[in-house]
Amino acid sequence: MTEILYQTDSYLREFNAEVCQVLPEMNAFILDRTAFYPGGGGQSYDTGSVIFNGLESRLKRAKMDPLGLLHIVEDGESLPDIGSIVTGQIDWERRYQIMRTHTAMHILCGVIFRDYGALVTGGDMEPLKGRMDFEFETLTKELIAIIEKSVNAEVDAAHNVKVAILPREEAFKIPDLIRTKINLLPDHIQQVRTVEIVDLDLQADGGTHVNNTSEVRKMRIPDYKSKGKINKRIYLELSV
Repeated sequence: MTEILYQTDSYLREFNAEVCQVLPEMNAFILDRTAFYPGGGGQSYDTGSVIFNGLESRLKRAKMDPLGLLHIVEDGESLPDIGSIVTGQIDWERRYQIMRTHTAMHILCGVIFRDYGALVTGGDMEPLKGRMDFEFETLTKELIAIIEKSVNAEVDAAHNVKVAILPREEAFKIPDLIRTKINLLPDHIQQVRTVEIVDLDLQADGGTHVNNTSEVRKMRIPDYKSKGKINKRIYLELSV
């Protein structure tokens, strides 16, 4: 099993690890530890590079696979040997933008759940923009303006963001831990990672986040649309 470093330190930009397995047919290898996020939960995967034996190979992406957490290099790039030590380097500008965006999505989710009791029915994000679907029957331009003002007030409030890893039984004692309409946590997951925006939001979540809401900076809701009778989509953008 690969030790997942980003779960406890989203700001880790560089790390050393040992190669456990090489998969030439997939242009990939598996490490004993990694800070590369493989994608999931609406958050995009990490890119970057790995350095070994004086060589540098560009990482196309990290990806979760039945074989393990794969590190897939670009076509034509070299692969390390089993047992060799590599230095992984995160594409930090992209990662940090995603961290800001992911925390922004939790701010939006926290505000809407607190103020309107609406659950999340879907979501997706890219660096500095994303969208979330909620169980809203009615959504208007006037209400969007109120929501935008509210989420920016929470950014300005500079809430700390805390991460914890709890036993499943303990985690599920937390009220409203799952904010999605459907509980997507498989039964075999016995350790649940939670992300708390202090005084605003607490959810089960496996992605990367900033340490304080002030890092998110200005949020804008440029558009919204109906995706069904009780399903409304809200689009979100962040300043550069």
